[in-house]
Parts: sequence; structure tokens; C-alpha cells
Amino acid sequence: MDNEYVAKWETIIGLEVHAELNTKSKLFSGAPNRFGDEPNTNIGQVCTGQPGSLPVLNKEAVRKAVQLGCAINGRVAKFSKFDRKSYFYPDSPRNFQITQYEEPIIIGGTIIAEVNGAEMSFAVNRVHLEDDAGMLKHFTNFAGVDYNRAGVPLVEIVSEPCMRSPQEAVAYAMAVKAILQYVDASDCNMEEGSLRVDANISVRHYGEKNFRNKIEIKNMNSFSNLEMALEAEIKRQVKEYTNHPEKAPHEVIRQATYRWDPDKKQTVLMRLKEYADDYRYFPEPDLVPIILTDAYIDEIRASLPELPLQRERRYVRELGLSPHHAFILTSDKPLADYFEECLKTCKNARNVCNWLIVEFAGRFKDTGKTMLTSGIPATEISKLVNLIDQGVITGRIAKSVADDMVAHPEKGCEAIIAENPDYSPVHDQNEITLLIDKVVQEHAQSVADYRAGREKAFGFLVGQVMKLSRGKASPQVVNELLKNRLKLDNNPE
Repeated sequence: MDNEYVAKWETIIGLEVHAELNTKSKLFSGAPNRFGDEPNTNIGQVCTGQPGSLPVLNKEAVRKAVQLGCAINGRVAKFSKFDRKSYFYPDSPRNFQITQYEEPIIIGGTIIAEVNGAEMSFAVNRVHLEDDAGMLKHFTNFAGVDYNRAGVPLVEIVSEPCMRSPQEAVAYAMAVKAILQYVDASDCNMEEGSLRVDANISVRHYGEKNFRNKIEIKNMNSFSNLEMALEAEIKRQVKEYTNHPEKAPHEVIRQATYRWDPDKKQTVLMRLKEYADDYRYFPEPDLVPIILTDAYIDEIRASLPELPLQRERRYVRELGLSPHHAFILTSDKPLADYFEECLKTCKNARNVCNWLIVEFAGRFKDTGKTMLTSGIPATEISKLVNLIDQGVITGRIAKSVADDMVAHPEKGCEAIIAENPDYSPVHDQNEITLLIDKVVQEHAQSVADYRAGREKAFGFLVGQVMKLSRGKASPQVVNELLKNRLKLDNNPE
């Protein structure tokens, strides 16, 4: 974001996170809640809106919503009820959605996330239960509707408009995703659509008290898309206001719904924004209210697992990880579990963390795979880090070994090293001494600087020796021999 924008304009962001609950059946019917099956096979009378069909509430969906409410320290409502939200669209066979408008199941709550190395708290307005719509599928000459998703249970987590940058919004969304994973409420697979994010965003001059019209950006399915969409929309709104200073703000930006076009890298208008009255909310007549007891809520609260914030703080306190690295790890529960599996056979937590979230993550960036889907066992990451720590291989050789591990996940790192002569580090002192002689002769000024007390010069000389050895020399041997050489040169007999 350009500095002039940041200096003059304040960004206001609120998020609506929609998460499909991982129950076995749908919210109001016994139809299977399963992704990836043939279209229109996981359906029944209720989720296809057949006349006379009546909804029956899924108790497990209520339990998972309560777990989430306890995890974010929200108030679990002992009385909540469902409402009808009317809209006409092909993916909604009933022409209405069953949701919670007036009496949601969770009120308030707090999400704590790491932003630029510091913990920040974000306020949740509410969490409510609702059922999902079907899915439109577009083909070359026609469109079809798959109702397999119709009726799948959702929780919608609605934040207060409390975020002031795209980075804060992404951190918040990552923290919400992690909590859902840790309480086993959702698999949070963004590619499959089980976690979707809508963002409400407006800008105003610093010092303004009132909000200006907001734009809603719908259905972002990755954190990178969320950040890029928000950045683009901020620039668009600021540009519009700047180009039309003579107009009232509500005339410049009209409340509307946009989508993110990742190819054009811009937000695209979908429709002017509906208001609550347009949906004609009214109490759902076919469902009784949800009545919960204190004992039920207390039992769920007492059974909560270790949550991502607790795990993150443990990693910082006990393992010495930076808050940022700990947040990245714990924001993806399967990755944090993989990390802990590595630590069963390797004690260097910092290096394991670096290899997971920097080295290997970079290698998988454009492959469509991740560390978790790579096929590389956690024990092999442990072995790789242990081999570096033991001086069996150098860090530079380890990077090449990692490349081969990605290409051949079925091979262990030790087998990869044994097969490639270039992966054997140079421990021969005579060979390393020859390299040191060459470096000392070619860098006399750095030798003089070191003798004058400049320790950085020694690191430079070590680097030159390692460069000559193409990263194969043992760093420990290089350090020892170079120090001895410089001492001898400084104290001739």
C-alpha cells in the first residue's frame, strides 16, 4: 500500500467466516454430509425442498457450535432459534435459507492472533448456525446445479469491524481456521469450499467518526486471495474518493457486493448490496428453539483440547520459537502435529521449524502439494536436521538433499546421501588446508582486519573457504583449521 494512502486513509475491515461443520449428516436431514461424491447423490426430501418435508435439527452440529463458542470465550446462548432468510436463486431449492438472525447461538467472543510478531485481540460479534446452499456448475453450453452441498451445516463467525489492515484480516482468519480445526468442528479445506471468507471493507479519513459505505467481497478461498483482494479494494476506494472530492462519500461508493478476480487482480462488481429487509426474515415455523443447560455447556467447555493460542505460547516458552514462526505452525493443526512428530526424534526445534515452514514450504510453493501431502515422513525431516547438527552434512548439502527428497519422497535422506558422492562433506584436513591457504593469500586485508579485532572478517574468510569447497567442507573443521592458521601466522617461530 502506498505511503500516501496509509497516511491519510484509515481502513475498516470486518470478516464473515463460513465454515462447514464436519458432521456425518446434514443440518436438518439424514442425508450424508460428504464432499466429492457424484452430483445430486447425497440428497433427500428436506435438502431439495420437497413440499411437505420438515427439518429435524442435527444435535452434533449444535455441539460443535458450542465448542467453538467456548473456545473463543463467547457467551453461549441458552436460548437460540432459527429464522427464514428468503432469496430466490437456483442453488437454493426451498427459496429460503434456515439461519439464526435474531437469536444466534453464540454472542461475542475474542480471537487472538499474531500480527508482525505481536499478539492482537479481535472482537467477534456473533456466531450462528445455518444450512449451506447447493452449488452451480458452469459448463461450455449450459449450467447445472449440484444439491449435494444443500443443507450442509455451517457456522458463520461474524467479526466486529475491528481490523485496520489486510494483514490483520489474514491473521484473524488464520486464527479462526485454527480454532475450528483444533476443536474438530471443520476440516477447513478452503479448496473444497468448506471454509469461505467474505470481507466487508470501507475507508475513511483519519479522525472521521462515522463509517462510510462498505463493500462486501464474497467467497475468497485462500488467505493470499483475501489479502490481495483487500489491498486492491482499498486502493480502488481511495482512488474513487480522491478523484471525486466534490461528491458526498455515499455518492462515490455505493454499498455493493464484489468478487475477487485473481487473473485481473481486481475486485469486480456483482450486484448492489441487499439490506436485511430485502431478505424478509421471519421466525422458522418448523423448528422449535434450541434450549441448552448450564451443565451441557460446562461439560463441553471442560472437554476442550489444547487450543492454538495455548500451543503457540508453549512453543515460544518451551521451544524458543519466535512468535511469528509459532503462529504459522499452530495456525495449521495438521502441520503442528507433523512438527511435534519430528520432535520425537530430533531436539532442535528451531531448525525443524525452519525446514518445515521455510525450506520445504518454498519447494512446494508452485507444485500444488504441501509438506503434509508430500509423502515425506516426519522421521525423515528429523534425520535431515540431525545429520546437519552432527556435522555429517553441511547446510548447503542439506538443501540439495531436500530437493531430492521432494522429487523422490519414497527415498530416505540417508539413502539419497549414500547414492550421491557430491553429498559427502570434505573432512580431509589436508584438502581443507589447501583451500585455507588460497583464501588467506587472496584476502590479506580481511586477515589483517581479523587480527585487528574485527570478528566479522573471520566469518567472511570462513565463507570464502566454504565457497571454494562448493559447500562441501565441514564448517567445524574449517573454523578450527582457519583459527589455528591465523594464530600461527600471527606468532611466527
